[in-house]
Amino acid sequence: MFEAVEELIGEHADLEKRLADPAVHADQREARRLNKRYAELTPVVTVYRAWKQAGDDIETARELAQDDPDFAAEVKELEQSREQLTDRLRLLLVPRDPSDDKDVILEVKAGEGGEESALFAGDLLRMYLRYAERIGWKAEIIDSNGSDLGGYKDVQVAIKTRGTIEPGQGVWARLKYEGGVHRVQRVPATESQGRIHTSAAGVLVTPEAEEVEVEIGPNDLRIDVYRSSGPGGQSVNTTDSAVRITHLPTGIVVSCQNEKSQLQNKEQALRILRSRLLAAAQEEAEREASDARRSQVRTVDRSERIRTYNFPENRISDHRVGFKAYNLDQVLDGELDPVIQACVDADAAAKLAAAG
Repeated sequence: MFEAVEELIGEHADLEKRLADPAVHADQREARRLNKRYAELTPVVTVYRAWKQAGDDIETARELAQDDPDFAAEVKELEQSREQLTDRLRLLLVPRDPSDDKDVILEVKAGEGGEESALFAGDLLRMYLRYAERIGWKAEIIDSNGSDLGGYKDVQVAIKTRGTIEPGQGVWARLKYEGGVHRVQRVPATESQGRIHTSAAGVLVTPEAEEVEVEIGPNDLRIDVYRSSGPGGQSVNTTDSAVRITHLPTGIVVSCQNEKSQLQNKEQALRILRSRLLAAAQEEAEREASDARRSQVRTVDRSERIRTYNFPENRISDHRVGFKAYNLDQVLDGELDPVIQACVDADAAAKLAAAG
């Protein structure tokens, strides 16, 4: 069992030697790549060594138990501990999502429900901003289109990690489960009869692409400029600073108007476009993947309602994994980890089952 780990241990030792060489760090990109791989392998090596040691300890305890029955109980404890290490090692050896360490661009769009949906989109935005703050991530609103009552028709946010991160703790690794339709049940601010309404907002999460990951040809883009406008359509800019970029091969359209200069809006729009093109390429790869991979928890299927926020009951429910809790107010204040962890655990269980 776990014979393949010996090869990973050799790779880990080789990486350790290379990273100790000052010459390697002259190329920062290469040094980052090696450090990332070293960080990925370290938990595997650590758990594998503990697993092997547990096996040796069990054999020793069994020999001692032949002469002293008191050691029999210790054998059972050691066997239980080794079973736990076995499960953990199996999970560590399951192929990881290559985008897990990436930063993301998160978009929230109002859906059915008019102004109430836009207000709910604003609530979701605040939830993600507070969650990022709690985790220690950096969040930056790239572009937004506000509504008359203070909500958002749509808003795009770049969320980034700060410093070195542990494997599986990147922004995409945690937030990729947020993509989908989020439904809210509450009495809207616009409701005079006190009736509970249901509306929805869509969330799209894409890994942020580096320029080297997505090639955009100079003839692939149509760039239009226009005057930016406020929530009610009133012009708030006397120059053509807003930018709309159309990617001709795919038909993807991105608009930005938050920045004061046309150049800044163009850069932000290209940033969003690159992430969407990367996501489209990854979705295409997903469609061609094996049944085992397709059986994982769906993360970007916007056609299904993934979560319900019920204000009268202070309840949040994730329909994909059966998660339910009655602390909606705390979740909206950024305490999102238990909800996300339920999706992470379900995804891990599906991967283990698929791996046999």
